[in-house]
Amino acid sequence: MSAVPFHSWTPDRVVLSNPSGQEVADISAIRDFWLEYGLSTRRSDRASAESAVAQLYRRSCCAEPEFIWVPSPRAASELIEAEGLASNISLADDAIARHIAGMISLSRERMTARVPNDKWQHSDTRLAIEAARVMTPEHAIEAGVDLRVVIRSGVQDPLRTSLFDGIAPAIRTITTSFSGLVTWYGQQEAHHIAAGHALLRYGRARPSPDDVELLEIQSTLVTATGWWWAFDDVCVMSERPSALHTEPTPGGVHNERRLHHADRPAVEFIDGAAVHVLHGTIVPDWVVSDPTPERIAQERNIEVRRSAIEHIGWDAYIDAAGLTLVDQADDPGNSGCLLQLYATPREWRTNGKILLAVNGSRERDGHRRRYGLQVPGFVPSALDAAGWTYGIRGDDYAGLVRRT
Repeated sequence: MSAVPFHSWTPDRVVLSNPSGQEVADISAIRDFWLEYGLSTRRSDRASAESAVAQLYRRSCCAEPEFIWVPSPRAASELIEAEGLASNISLADDAIARHIAGMISLSRERMTARVPNDKWQHSDTRLAIEAARVMTPEHAIEAGVDLRVVIRSGVQDPLRTSLFDGIAPAIRTITTSFSGLVTWYGQQEAHHIAAGHALLRYGRARPSPDDVELLEIQSTLVTATGWWWAFDDVCVMSERPSALHTEPTPGGVHNERRLHHADRPAVEFIDGAAVHVLHGTIVPDWVVSDPTPERIAQERNIEVRRSAIEHIGWDAYIDAAGLTLVDQADDPGNSGCLLQLYATPREWRTNGKILLAVNGSRERDGHRRRYGLQVPGFVPSALDAAGWTYGIRGDDYAGLVRRT
């Protein structure tokens, strides 16, 4: 293969040093454009993906590899193990995987050379980042937040949260971990690419032509494929998920998404590999298919147990598990709602209690979610349990006007 068959993702190289309102709105458009690819379930564009990887090999002074396509990362793990590819991993600096990783890392550093990495740790910069995370890009710019901070908070961070920190860990649960093996996540690395394009568009990067070309290669991999693994003579390429189900992340300002499906796997591949996720929590399949009180009692992971109970519904679970009501009281911070304190089931092997409460704010559908909180066993009453969750006494909690 002689050339990477992809078009330029920044064809006009427009530099907007003083963005107007419409141009600032384009920041969100850049984020959403790459989010769509990060969530894509289309079959891989194999020709483009192979050509992009081949160019990375050539840049590393290596011959183009043999490409092996598999239907899922799980299948890739099985192939890597069966063929002994992991046992041949070289940790030397000139190993192809390490060379590609270093080349991309250095290019990203050069792209952002205007701001040293340590500046992001300054207290004023950290405060600006936190402020921009809860503001639209337009409002952040109007408030005087630096455009680089807006790009980080409104493009890079939300995409990383949704894709790299959200979807990639779920997929990793169906793969085998190999020491020293470098994994590229393809579409789930869109946060790097989106930030690079935004920095270029608004004149906040100092790339060389070589760095721009590397960004284009990475852009093609995000748009063309899922996960891949580079070895000296072979590159293993995985298809993207065939189904990917998400929901808006509560409180998200920048179109953050989290995995969720109540009735089937949230992530599925064409070979049957799948991951169940409820509201962003990775769970075993029984939590979705058959969440019985007995299975819940045997589960040691608190988040999995909570997800299973909420999937059943607290009222149904309380009845089925035969929980003992210890105390209840009107919720002074949530008019018309009850606080209920239950003893935990003996099978949980804890002396704690469960406080059942109603959320003070409404969900998107207008309802208020009923939820349970585990509290220490020494808490004597429902009011004391509610106060304990806020770090105050029950009498002080009773004086609250409204709880959120």
